[in-house]
Amino acid sequence: MGKVSQLVGASALALMISSPAFADMEAARRWVDSEFQPSTLSKEEQLKELEWFIKAAEPFKGMEINVVSETITTHEYEARTLARAFSEITGIKLRHDLIQEGDVVEKIQTQMQSGKNIYDAWVNDSDLIGTHFRYQQAVPLSDWMTGEGKDVTLPTLDIKDFIGISFTTAPDGKIYQLPDQQFANLYWFRYDWFQRPDLKQKFKAKYGYELGVPVNWSAYEDIAEFFTNDVKEIDGVRVYGHMDYGKKDPSLGWRFTDAWLSMAGNGDPGIPNGKPVDEWGIRMEGCRPVGSSVERGGDTNGPASVYAVAKYVEWLKKFAPPNAAGMTFSESGPIPAQGNVAQQMFWYTAFTADMVKSGLPVVNADGSPKWRMAPSPKGSYWKDGMKLGYQDAGSWTLLKSTPVDRRKAAWLYAQFTVSKTVSLKKSHVGLTFIRESDIWDKSFSERAPKLGGLIEFYRSPARVQWTPTGVNVPDYPKLAQLWWQNIGDASSGAKTPQQAMNALAAAQDSVLERLEKSKVQGDCGPKLNKKESADFWYDKSKKDGNVAPQRKLTNEKPKGETIDYDALIKSWPAQPPKRS
Repeated sequence: MGKVSQLVGASALALMISSPAFADMEAARRWVDSEFQPSTLSKEEQLKELEWFIKAAEPFKGMEINVVSETITTHEYEARTLARAFSEITGIKLRHDLIQEGDVVEKIQTQMQSGKNIYDAWVNDSDLIGTHFRYQQAVPLSDWMTGEGKDVTLPTLDIKDFIGISFTTAPDGKIYQLPDQQFANLYWFRYDWFQRPDLKQKFKAKYGYELGVPVNWSAYEDIAEFFTNDVKEIDGVRVYGHMDYGKKDPSLGWRFTDAWLSMAGNGDPGIPNGKPVDEWGIRMEGCRPVGSSVERGGDTNGPASVYAVAKYVEWLKKFAPPNAAGMTFSESGPIPAQGNVAQQMFWYTAFTADMVKSGLPVVNADGSPKWRMAPSPKGSYWKDGMKLGYQDAGSWTLLKSTPVDRRKAAWLYAQFTVSKTVSLKKSHVGLTFIRESDIWDKSFSERAPKLGGLIEFYRSPARVQWTPTGVNVPDYPKLAQLWWQNIGDASSGAKTPQQAMNALAAAQDSVLERLEKSKVQGDCGPKLNKKESADFWYDKSKKDGNVAPQRKLTNEKPKGETIDYDALIKSWPAQPPKRS
């Protein structure tokens, strides 16, 4: 969470939008004609939807509403364009603040703890779904939309069209947040280099299989070694087979909580998150987290997790540019676009817009990319049915401490920013899709060749295996900060991967224990399992038909396996799924 806001590096931005003298259909028509194209709706349908907003906003005309989100391209578009449009159309004055993601988390915590209204609505990552569900400070939107907020809930909102609604649904079956933007963490590679006959021949001669999109971590490692140590130089430029970052910094925590362990095979099968053990290694029984260390039935310090960290450290040292280990997330982000990296397993699709700009070394003269994105390879502990990567889902969140009239006015704006009237255009600007209907629109079929596989991925059945942090994590802010501190020790060499993960598991269990003793989270708060031997839990998981925690494999590097990129995307469906 917050990864791209750090890369953008913008300072706090606040935009106060002035309301015109009147709010009417004339403003709506002007915006539909000048800005809200393309749309999955006809202009007539757009105007009908905007007419509903005008009528619903009548009681709130002249109010000044404050909302906040992190700083990424999508939210900049909302703050600079959609907020102004909303104000002109409805007469509600809108201040949309853009701040760093860490500040969003800090401020929402402050409002939850103090009860003082800071913002009227929040774009808050769905990674906090377990936090919101347990602390009960967020308004359950399922109840709101059919109850107190029914009169301000858009009839054409179409909840089933949102591709991330399962991410914002808690164990009680209620929706707590409404997705506003989403982006995934995928595999990125130099398609042009992978297509070169001379490199393909050399790779197959050495490794015995084709150079292509790696299906497993073994192949990724072989490709990294090949480009770093065998190819070494392309067109006079020193090249590397891997890119990452390793500085002990808060951004290092995202590097791992964003599903790195699940990519290796930590946790249990289950979508959107493993059951009973999730990708953080936290076991949940019923709705209660019961431990993250192996001795309590978790998997944070199990063999699969240690393997994940060990490979991260090894690849960073062996195959990445020498200065990568001292970089933060924001410093490492632009490196692949400079043209000397062959592949990167941990790459966010939110960078797509910046990676297709003309003039870059990784963009052809005709504007098409020299690179592609593809599904991430699987670690040796990975089993069918497990999640395979992370998807960020910044989602609209309402808090109970916000006065109802302000909450209603803010809810109108939140729905406006995700309505079918504006969502397709917003998707083209930020490339952070939230609606199935937008993904399959003909405008993206036309644009797909310039986006390096982004559209093909989001239309593919593989998409469901990329999910945010889930409900097993009972207090995201408290637990997330433990990761970078402990992983940083492994990255720097101060601790072995096993020692670092032991420390992390113990620290997480300590937080769970404090939450349990406080009883602040009620019947779904943590309740720690008693400690048992690792063998006890290995045997129990097998007996129960689960996976986690797994015993250490005798061979953590099976033979590498790849697939041809063009064959891969041709195997995906060419038509949208039927709506139930």
